Amino acid sequence: MSKDKGFVTEITPQAEDFSRWYIDVIKKAELMDYSPVRGCIVFRPEGYELWENIQRDLDRRFKETGHRNAYFPLLIPESFFQKEKEHVEGFNPELPMVTEAGGEILEERLAVRPTSETMFGHMYAKWINSYRDLPLLINQWANVFRWEKRTMPFLRTSEFLWQEGHTAHEDEADARRETMQMLDVYTDFVESVLAIPVIKGQKTPSERFAGAVDTYSIEAMMKDGRAVQAGTSHYLGTKFAVAFDIKYLSRENTQEYCHTTSWGVSTRLIGALIMVHGDDRGLVLPPKVAPTQVIMIPIGPPKTRETVIAKTDELFAQLKAAGIRVRVDDRSDVSPGWKFNEYEMRGIPIRLELGPRDLENGVCVLVSRVTGEKKQVPLDNLAASVAEMLEEVHAQMYERALEFRESHLFDVETLDQLKAAFEEKRGFAYAGWCGDDACESKVKEETGATSRNIPFEPQTTKSVCLCCGKPAAHTVVFARAY
Repeated sequence: MSKDKGFVTEITPQAEDFSRWYIDVIKKAELMDYSPVRGCIVFRPEGYELWENIQRDLDRRFKETGHRNAYFPLLIPESFFQKEKEHVEGFNPELPMVTEAGGEILEERLAVRPTSETMFGHMYAKWINSYRDLPLLINQWANVFRWEKRTMPFLRTSEFLWQEGHTAHEDEADARRETMQMLDVYTDFVESVLAIPVIKGQKTPSERFAGAVDTYSIEAMMKDGRAVQAGTSHYLGTKFAVAFDIKYLSRENTQEYCHTTSWGVSTRLIGALIMVHGDDRGLVLPPKVAPTQVIMIPIGPPKTRETVIAKTDELFAQLKAAGIRVRVDDRSDVSPGWKFNEYEMRGIPIRLELGPRDLENGVCVLVSRVTGEKKQVPLDNLAASVAEMLEEVHAQMYERALEFRESHLFDVETLDQLKAAFEEKRGFAYAGWCGDDACESKVKEETGATSRNIPFEPQTTKSVCLCCGKPAAHTVVFARAY
């Protein structure tokens, strides 16, 4: 421990090396470990519980909007990917193939699932016959595999966990309503649960999902100024319906192709929440998904230990009964100071301290992980005080993240300004774009930044393309991204 600051010395400061800080934090907090398979990680319980809490909340939202869960095979016939040209071109470099099984060469190679549009398409063609079967709204919680060349735990790994929704509709209007509804579901979840502000918008043609007509995304800013695509929703038109012959008998008694959508978020949300909220002390976990929301630490001399622990156990039961995720660390062989630093590093939203003097006064001390503020609260109705502070912590986390983002958004008019801006500062840039792929490619080649999306509500509107100087068709957010 560094005596002057009390920081955990094993964690590299963010300002020194942000990527190193990230790796230090997730390993020291025991969220993951590296597996013997290239590009793959092992989710340790602390990390997997984060995903379980994310999954639980999103799953509820999906079901409230009429979706049901199913499960589809991990292995997909190679021929399925040949049916939709853009789709196979988009995923071909990342497709690992099974070529042999049971000691025999397979007649057809099987792809390890990178995404499931093709498998859903094959099955939907069997299940959908009439307009009465529509809309068909199915979600899948699964793992997928993409042979990534450059990986970073949670943010970009060869195997990752996600959900993928796939829906089929009678017409374009209904499918587009679904596409935007799910983008809104993601936006609300990421902002109201993970405390991460996002920019919502449409992807440019070069950045849209392989095989989609339109792709929409929510983009989040990390503390190093880079972007993470936090969720996507795709309107697929009839492309996959034509490829897989997904037809239905219409109300007018004609055969029509379905309009389909797909949408998904993944375990990169874990990486995003770490990079948005973490600090040089370690993790700062959003209360609504933190595996442990409150850590209780009884303190005091040995002679009072029995009394303090007895009261701690009583309060623990009360908090647990109130639905608060709480743990007690009553170890006597570790100092309170060590515990304080350890649980700060692990990002637990609230620390509850209880000593003999507190007991005499009928109070305890609550400490916020975000502000470090200490608040003395009465033991009577403790659960309400804790719940109130958890709400405060969430609000403070969101406001801090929003303030950081707003202070790292900048406007540029030309490519030279964009280059200079990225050399001098970190963040996102608003710029005009004429709509020509060549201009978009030039930005990437010369700055390393990509178009994140065309925001629905840009903070400014640009009139001139930053590359060619022609009239701008769109105002675009550019950023370097994970």
